[in-house]
Amino acid sequence: MKRSQRDDVIVIGAGTAGLTAAIRLAEAGASVRVVARGIGSTHLAPGTIDVLGYAPGGEARVPVRSPAAAVAQLAADRPDHPYALVGAEVVAEAVAWLREAAANGPLPGYRYAGELERNLMLPTAVGALKPSALVPETFAAGDAAELGRVCVIGIAALRDFYPQLCAANLRAAGIDAHAASIELVLERADASMLGLARRFDDATWRASFCALLAPLVRAADHVGLPATLGLSDPHAVLSELERRLGRRVFEIPSLPPSVPGMRLYEILRQRLRAAGGRIALGASIVSHQRQGERIASVDAATAGSETTYSADAFVLASGGFHSGAIALDSHWVTRELVLGLPLQGLPAASEPRFVAAYGAEQPLARVGVAVDRELRATGAANVVVAGASLPGAVPWHEGSGEGIALASGYRAAQVVAAELGAGIGAAA
Repeated sequence: MKRSQRDDVIVIGAGTAGLTAAIRLAEAGASVRVVARGIGSTHLAPGTIDVLGYAPGGEARVPVRSPAAAVAQLAADRPDHPYALVGAEVVAEAVAWLREAAANGPLPGYRYAGELERNLMLPTAVGALKPSALVPETFAAGDAAELGRVCVIGIAALRDFYPQLCAANLRAAGIDAHAASIELVLERADASMLGLARRFDDATWRASFCALLAPLVRAADHVGLPATLGLSDPHAVLSELERRLGRRVFEIPSLPPSVPGMRLYEILRQRLRAAGGRIALGASIVSHQRQGERIASVDAATAGSETTYSADAFVLASGGFHSGAIALDSHWVTRELVLGLPLQGLPAASEPRFVAAYGAEQPLARVGVAVDRELRATGAANVVVAGASLPGAVPWHEGSGEGIALASGYRAAQVVAAELGAGIGAAA
């Protein structure tokens, strides 16, 4: 038997963009439900908000020093870019909002550090330095501008983090780095990033870990560890490690699942629940119904049942090619698969879909759902688009994915709230 649910707003997608939009709308008084096939990019991404890491244009990736100035310039140069649509002021408001959400979130004492005036340069798992604007406090001491002598610590049971490689590349970047490893006796279930994060939440285990670690880091000023410093209380874990070791400690992001990304998801999820919003995960959109130029409802399939979700407004934050929400089929036709919306940025029929040059921008890279200046989808007046569903950006090359997700989700909520009559101001 098909069930039916009705809300003011249905948000499709549970990544940073979708959750941000849903929280802002719920806090403005709207009845909001997030419907998603699964969790979004948070569990895959490092948990940082990379607003704009590299200067757009050209094949070389030139790091951006000031995201605030670079976003304003990008918006002026590329009027089709998501940052031009949302505006530099909204980007700044969204970053400030997330900082506040983390500080008042469910993880005691946990904060986000950084600002739009300067990118931090943080080590990746392979030791490359990556620019990020807003980062978990557990990353902040890894900023290359502040690093002294660094000891990169590996844990032998972890197969996805290689401290020697990380340290070697940091040395190539001019940082005094060396590597060391700790042999831990772990249950098989704990020999992963997530398993270790759960162990770090145990104060007794942390103390024994520090006793093993202390002799290895005496020649270091900073200690880099794979991003495993707790799920439920990372602030306490970081503080205790720094106190016991007498050195600055920082996390280095590694392969998924991302522990810092899980923390970000939990911050957003719990804030949504506190505002009265709901989440339906494991729900794949299989069809939709229209009333003229508006989407009236969507049908979502879950295990053994189907539910119709109807609403006055929809936020589409289902992603792009990477999530499978936009696809190129065997007939070389590109489609948006969730609501069947028109796309923007497609190459002409006579133009190639791919180029062979390594690292070059692909012709399909900027494809997204066609929108107006208010992020409303073409052909669906009550659908506002956010995140990787938007056209005009190349997030992997720009280092802008989470920044676009955050800012466009924030802006999408403003647009929908205005239409529903629930105003959202910068301080709301």
